Amino acid sequence: MKKPFRHLVQTDRDRIDALLKAGHKQKEVANILKVDKSTISREIKKRKQKEKEYDATVAQQKARNARRFSKYQGMKVESLPKVKEYIISELKEKRSPDEIAGRMKREGMEPRVGKDAIYRWLYSAWGQQYAKHLCTKRYKPHKCKEKKTKRQMIPDRISIHKRPLGATNTTRYQHFEGDTAVAPKKVDNNEAIAVMAGRKSKIILATKIKSLSPKKMSLAMRKLQKKAKVKSITLDNGIENKHHKKWGVSTYFADPHSPWQKPIVECSIGLLRRWFFKKGTDWATVSEKQLQKAVNLINNKYRKSLNYASAIEVAVANGIITSDQTH
Repeated sequence: MKKPFRHLVQTDRDRIDALLKAGHKQKEVANILKVDKSTISREIKKRKQKEKEYDATVAQQKARNARRFSKYQGMKVESLPKVKEYIISELKEKRSPDEIAGRMKREGMEPRVGKDAIYRWLYSAWGQQYAKHLCTKRYKPHKCKEKKTKRQMIPDRISIHKRPLGATNTTRYQHFEGDTAVAPKKVDNNEAIAVMAGRKSKIILATKIKSLSPKKMSLAMRKLQKKAKVKSITLDNGIENKHHKKWGVSTYFADPHSPWQKPIVECSIGLLRRWFFKKGTDWATVSEKQLQKAVNLINNKYRKSLNYASAIEVAVANGIITSDQTH
């Protein structure tokens, strides 16, 4: 049974060198290394120095050089003279690489290459002289430059680490976390929802916004504050929070890329998505009435973290909302 082929490495060559010098035959060396005898035969024939004995160090250097230069850019076209000649003639006729490759496939040419192989050849030292026949006249691949948006800073930003813990239990219940839930980029509108969640009561307040502009966000947050007593709020660093000074409450900002610093609102948005609005929902298809119905249902769910009370019950008990706001 023929043994499977494998590439020899430095340790294999060291053993071949030692075994040959010890007087072993090539077949014996092959059995010891567990390779086919032809592998040893080719290795000695290709790697040994002229008119000298096999040397492991020289053999490894030769193998390394052979591997290094075994492939080069544009080799697929360069290694097929007839295909290369056809490509050059078509390029001179103002054919693009895509046209050339497609035509070869249509006509059933064998062998043939794809457009990517043609481009690689044109951008290599071998085919660069023919790149002038491209419509772009480009001699190297085009690198797309990303359009960078102007970075805006949030003024008067106060870090979450400077947020007071609160002297009384009531103060702690009046602290909220804020965030937004946006639609996927593929939709042709910027509608989203603004969400606030009580850090201790876990009550959710939400409303739709037409866009993530600072002005729309400010209007939404002032609207939500009429539904509950809010003393302070923790936010992320989204530019929609730029006008936070106009909200009428103390605002604190989480560290960049640290959503775990406002876990309640993150989980609240997760609940809304899990129960009603799957990820990828276009908020333009959701009415304010539908949103409020979903929020009210979650606020009335019994929560294990609240000792199986609802967020509504906890908020009323701690004066965050009044009982007539529960309907």
